Amino acid sequence: MRIELICTGDEVLSGKTVNRNYSHVARRLQESGLEACWGTTVGDDRSSLTQAFRLASDRADAVIVNGGLGPTVDDLSQEVAAEAAGVDLELHPEWLANIEAFYTARGRVMPPNNRKQAMLPVGSEFIDNPIGTACGFALDIDGTRFFFTPGVPRELHRMLDEQILPRLLAMTGAQPAVSLRRFHSFGLGESRVDDMLRDVEQLAEGGEVKLGFQAHYPQLETKLFAKGTDAAELERRMAPVVAAVTEKLGGYLLAEDAETLEGNILAALAARGATLAVAESATHAGIAQRLLAAEDEATAPLVRRTLAAGSPEALAGALSLRLQETTAEDQHAVHAGAIAEAVRGAAASDWGLASVVERAPGRIGWVHTAVSSSAGTVTRSACLIGSPERARVGGVEMALDGLRRTLSGLSVDDIIDFEKRPG
Repeated sequence: MRIELICTGDEVLSGKTVNRNYSHVARRLQESGLEACWGTTVGDDRSSLTQAFRLASDRADAVIVNGGLGPTVDDLSQEVAAEAAGVDLELHPEWLANIEAFYTARGRVMPPNNRKQAMLPVGSEFIDNPIGTACGFALDIDGTRFFFTPGVPRELHRMLDEQILPRLLAMTGAQPAVSLRRFHSFGLGESRVDDMLRDVEQLAEGGEVKLGFQAHYPQLETKLFAKGTDAAELERRMAPVVAAVTEKLGGYLLAEDAETLEGNILAALAARGATLAVAESATHAGIAQRLLAAEDEATAPLVRRTLAAGSPEALAGALSLRLQETTAEDQHAVHAGAIAEAVRGAAASDWGLASVVERAPGRIGWVHTAVSSSAGTVTRSACLIGSPERARVGGVEMALDGLRRTLSGLSVDDIIDFEKRPG
């Protein structure tokens, strides 16, 4: 099936809004055994929308249109869809009652312009939106089935999974088995992993497996995708490839599929019945944000204390710690180690984690992390290539990765592809 995605809105076309809806829909199509063949972004303009709908109807079997279903004057999807299909708009009284109830439940009166959201093209198929005021609908335009969805991400996501994907799969007349495995790593560049995994797809048993990459610094996502007709056969085909990728990524592998680095760290701490304290300098509290966001009722007691400041001296002051004077080359690494030990002691936790990102001229990019436990303190320093922001984001990841590695008994000194090494 040839599927086109059309995303509407001046803010999307201008780049003011990052078009994450497109990437989400395209990914979910692939995970369902379908594929987006074309992607179009168009502004809030009648002529442009009409042209986009006509072009899509000429080349696609199905089209998903995202956006333009709101109550304002620049939301044009219903009107242009009706014009393109040669039909009028009509009031959908059940949906109008739903919108009115939506406002009543919030102690408000529905604004008159929301009535526009209950006007649908004659003959269209209603698609429910259980969490918003913009319903979806499906309509044939010149023989091509169009599915119209709201631009609010959480509304789109739910409608896509619950209603639109099942309709698309029914149109294909088949329910393909699909396998998508994702491997998240830190410290490896795309070209290096491509070389490490050379010819790994050939290990698949009796069918094609596609290998792909998506870099989102500081992590790299390695993907394995395969499609078939039988789920069990697909798992057999994928098994040797998955095993090879896992082995070759080795200690660089942070997490798989929906897992996260911080989630796996909390799970490792919980398995030990251990607790953690964190102190970080010039990271915008990035380590604490990720760990605390990943906590749930089962893991919430694990992170006992977090401290964030703009300098190691400020952290030391908060911990009543006197930083020793050392040579310029290693003083921040020593300070990171001392801070990790101090925050562990202050919180009476089993583990202490510290990160120090340097900001002085000539030292931009230098990051120092330390992990402290009763067994001792392990430090790691690296000069991360790029801007101060890359150093900050990379420093957060390096600290979390250092903790993961130490908890797993792995070395923290493996080469990071985006660090500058002497000589």
